[in-house]
Amino acid sequence: MMELELGLDTFGDVTVDLDGKLQSQAEVLRNVVDEGVLADQVGIDFIGVGEHHRDDFAVSAPEVVLTAIAARTSRIHVGSAVTVLSSDDPIRVFQRFSTLNAISNGRAEVILGRGSFTESFPLFGFALNDYERLFSEKLDLFAALLKNGPVTWKGSVRPELKNQLVYPPIETGRLKTWIGVGGSPESVVRAVQYELPLMLAIIGGEPKRFRQFVDLYHRASEQLGKPVQPIGVHSPGHVADTDEEARTQLWPGYKAIHDRIGGERGWGPTSMSRFTAEADMGSLYVGSPETVARKIVDTVRALGVQRFDMKYSSGTLPHAHMMRSIELYGTKVMPMVRDMLGSDKAVA
Repeated sequence: MMELELGLDTFGDVTVDLDGKLQSQAEVLRNVVDEGVLADQVGIDFIGVGEHHRDDFAVSAPEVVLTAIAARTSRIHVGSAVTVLSSDDPIRVFQRFSTLNAISNGRAEVILGRGSFTESFPLFGFALNDYERLFSEKLDLFAALLKNGPVTWKGSVRPELKNQLVYPPIETGRLKTWIGVGGSPESVVRAVQYELPLMLAIIGGEPKRFRQFVDLYHRASEQLGKPVQPIGVHSPGHVADTDEEARTQLWPGYKAIHDRIGGERGWGPTSMSRFTAEADMGSLYVGSPETVARKIVDTVRALGVQRFDMKYSSGTLPHAHMMRSIELYGTKVMPMVRDMLGSDKAVA
């Protein structure tokens, strides 16, 4: 049993200011650090920073941003959302996060995934047709590193290791490591095999359709004789003082990012009706504190999860609106969620 954790995620989307002027990536990075500091101040449990390698997202080195946040905060957990392990070196990823863990006094987490973007593959010299093999083998090595002792490992994607120690080690306990899953049953089972928590990326449609993955995780845990680990949800959202204000603020940035990514992937432009449907019945948590809190509670109850992370950045949504959203999430939404869950605050 554990108490429900409530966190926030950002990809460091390149934003406009309140006058509509596009901000530089450098300015966005500084703003992300300020957002993380505010999240700590208002009592949010976790801040996650994603990794991308393109011009509409500012964060390509999340651990550096997270270290800056950690140095200015005292309690909030800091982690990735997600780290693209397939195109990175597991040893360097472990070293960077073990360093972050030391600097933050044990507050570091890492969410490992394959990512929904592929820019990192050609950038770092990896072939997309090795997509599955790269992730599978590198996760196997990373899981061995989590034991915090000498590692002996052999695979096809990097040189083998023989009784190799990796520094710095985790000071106490174990680095909290999640597997990010967007819809692959194989990844769910893999998380169970390595005894790692599961983070479900639910970015569209009704959240309850992901119940099948929660059930698979529990079923696989039982069949493989593995302990059940926490399950979390990552979904987009935005909080403002009223429902109308939240939707009005979010829509331009939401449309900008969906139309750009959709254009790259052969989808048509998004529409206000699609936006409204996601806000009303889908996986978009946008509205007043009470509206967002009720929707989070519905998801937690439907899926039986132990953590909910809201991606509070969306395309060009201005920093000022995100700061207000963070403030309301911590001071209004989180208390409402825990109050609504009542005696069930300890989530199975």
